[in-house]
Amino acid sequence: MPTPNAQWAGSDFQEPPRTTGGVALCGACRAAGACRLGVDKEWLRDDGVAWFELACPRSQEGGPNVAHGGWTASVMDECLGHLPLLNRVLSVTAELTVSFVKPVPVERPVQVRAWVERREGSRWYIAGEMTLLPGGAVLARASGIWVTRDPGHFARHEAWLADQ
Repeated sequence: MPTPNAQWAGSDFQEPPRTTGGVALCGACRAAGACRLGVDKEWLRDDGVAWFELACPRSQEGGPNVAHGGWTASVMDECLGHLPLLNRVLSVTAELTVSFVKPVPVERPVQVRAWVERREGSRWYIAGEMTLLPGGAVLARASGIWVTRDPGHFARHEAWLADQ
């Protein structure tokens, strides 16, 4: 069954709906009207580095006053994966490695930055880190591979799924 938000990224999958903070919204977040992971702002600097401001919502608490590790991994996937999107390129995650350096406090401002380490054909090798504001203590680091996709990617997936 297709998602009710099949048009989340528009007809060309390059200009998804965005919040007032510039955050590109996936299908589920579009329905909610905000990023459910807590990303409030995102932007691409002239040097090609993407920046994100966010806070872990209390609903993602794992231990006392700290984020669930799954939230941290999801945020790193989301933020690093938005770097191609901020460059008007649709991509999907092929591989992601996350290093959990320190527990992420809930409801405290954090920042993620993401940069391209290299590109090889359709593959984007991206790295990033999450830091606690205002001091800049590193909370997590991540690296991975994102593969570019054309607008027919999700339709092909739906067809494949129907055959399973």
